[in-house]
Amino acid sequence: MKSQDIVILLKLVSLQEQEEHKENEWLQLVSQGDDPYSVRNLEASLGISKTEISQAIKRSTSSGIATKDSQSGRPRPSRRNILEFILHGFRFVFPANAGAMQRGIPTAFAAPMLKDLLISGGNYIYVWPHPSGRDLGQSIDPLFKTVPEAVLRDARLYEYLALADAIRLGNQREVGVASEHLSSRLLQK
Repeated sequence: MKSQDIVILLKLVSLQEQEEHKENEWLQLVSQGDDPYSVRNLEASLGISKTEISQAIKRSTSSGIATKDSQSGRPRPSRRNILEFILHGFRFVFPANAGAMQRGIPTAFAAPMLKDLLISGGNYIYVWPHPSGRDLGQSIDPLFKTVPEAVLRDARLYEYLALADAIRLGNQREVGVASEHLSSRLLQK
């Protein structure tokens, strides 16, 4: 499993939620005759090559973290399996280390949708380095280099990846809060 596999799986979860709620982005793609789950559209929205997306889907289906829908052929992520992996293996397989101070997009508990969940004792926030970022914080390498661009286009994906970073970076209390929040989001069905 590679780090971009998780990014792709969480994007698929985001697409499922957009489809269920018939959100504008979803309706716009469908009205244009495009399949939001196509490798071409995933490439456009994530900035990950079609080859890497195809390989990631193959790895995910062979590991059981996703399946192929028998009718549509679309990849279907297993929310429960994704959650188990993120909660129990993520920080060991994809550890995160804080780097130099940079401008970027807030992540972990500094992300807008999470910043009120915990009060931080420190002055520094974590950011994914990005040229248009307005926030100054300790840089964290995202799971894949195109994550900052992808999350600017998809708020749901942003929330999932920020929660994943909170689990990668947090102390026991922070990981507990992030785990509860991620569990409630992924298992809401």
